[in-house]
Amino acid sequence: MKVNDRKTEIINCAAKLFKEKGYSAVTMRDIAQAMNIKAASLYNHIKSKQEILVLIVIDIAEEFTAVMNDIVSSETSTIQKIEKVIQLHIDITLRNPEALACLNNDWMHLTDEELVYFIKMREEYEQNFREIILKGIENNEIKNLNSEVIIFSMLSTLRTLYLWYGKKKGLTETSLRNHMSEALLRGIV
Repeated sequence: MKVNDRKTEIINCAAKLFKEKGYSAVTMRDIAQAMNIKAASLYNHIKSKQEILVLIVIDIAEEFTAVMNDIVSSETSTIQKIEKVIQLHIDITLRNPEALACLNNDWMHLTDEELVYFIKMREEYEQNFREIILKGIENNEIKNLNSEVIIFSMLSTLRTLYLWYGKKKGLTETSLRNHMSEALLRGIV
């Protein structure tokens, strides 16, 4: 769906409000007030709060899915694939932490086909990551630890990066990119 500039402004504003208050607590009136326009004006661009949620969550989930599919099909080592997954999460966190918060916290408010579609993408993403880890263990590229522990540890860290990074003063993007990969891939010992 092609999104015009005003619609993009509305979506970005709503994402910030959803991150601050949660999807359920935000009304169209809240969004309009934050944009300093009348609520009725929003409806010239957006049908509903649900449409905004779909645009935010599905867009970011499709980006994760597309890049993960490229990573999985690439002819690179397991370590390089994991590094690319880490960088994907960092890139999205730095570029759009509000949308990432919405994806993580508000996806369950999607309805019908969009909810089914989102869950399918999330499951495929996790399965692709699982396959990368299992292949790395099989090829002795990474330690033979419980794959589900590795997956949980890495994905829970990466999925919540937006919560932590915004609070860290003085941490540069370069430092985050270099040290996050190093810590997740090689540990601290």
